[in-house]
Amino acid sequence: MRYLEREAYDVVLEENTAKQLPARDVPTCPREKLGESCDLVIVVGGDGSLLGAARALAKHSVPLLGINRGRLGFLTDITPDQIEQKVGDVLAGKYLAESRFLLSMSVMRDGELVGQGSALNDIVLHPGELIRMIEFDLYIDGQYVYTQRSDGLITSTPTGSTAYALSGGGPIMHPKLDAIVVVPMNPHTLSSRPIVVEGSSELKLVVTSENTANPMVTCDGHDSVVTKPGDEIRIHKHPHRMTLVHPLDHNFYETCRSKLNWHSS
Repeated sequence: MRYLEREAYDVVLEENTAKQLPARDVPTCPREKLGESCDLVIVVGGDGSLLGAARALAKHSVPLLGINRGRLGFLTDITPDQIEQKVGDVLAGKYLAESRFLLSMSVMRDGELVGQGSALNDIVLHPGELIRMIEFDLYIDGQYVYTQRSDGLITSTPTGSTAYALSGGGPIMHPKLDAIVVVPMNPHTLSSRPIVVEGSSELKLVVTSENTANPMVTCDGHDSVVTKPGDEIRIHKHPHRMTLVHPLDHNFYETCRSKLNWHSS
């Protein structure tokens, strides 16, 4: 903050963030409105903070730059001790920009919309509060794939492939790929494996009548919707993309090595 003011940049603070800082004579606005007045949004926090900003601001096409104050930091890749140097380079036009797509989710019940959401990482169908298997049908581009009993299903973007989908046994996908990965969660049959499909694919999950619980569907861990037997969960690309800004020395594979403890010589 002090650095940006010293460099004579116009600064707007997200209103909830401003409440946690000492009183300053700086304009504030709701997170959802930042894209209307800012050329760049700097997110200070963990990957979860950047995911929330992406969902809120994708429609404005404002680029996001992440300062890591969390744990892994796959998306927020500038450390606090690098702020002045790295942010200064970005503001001077020395940066890499990546365009990443989000997913949209809607829950239909008897033809009526009962819930919706968006996700930069993943959309997850899970049992909710009860620990038990759930059953659902999967269709991709209108074609029946399978009926599955499992703990649920993770539908992930390439961005989310290093998150929940990875812990579920899914593949790591390069962020530039135009693809979606579907990862079963503890399926009841050992032959159920992750499936990678085109990014333009339309997915439909149908909650079957065999469920004794009401499964939930969640977007990036938020926007949960409780489903009922017969509900259809429709998943496809979000109409808007988000731009993620990195320093010039950003390297996806180096990030994987350091964050996932891969061996390096």
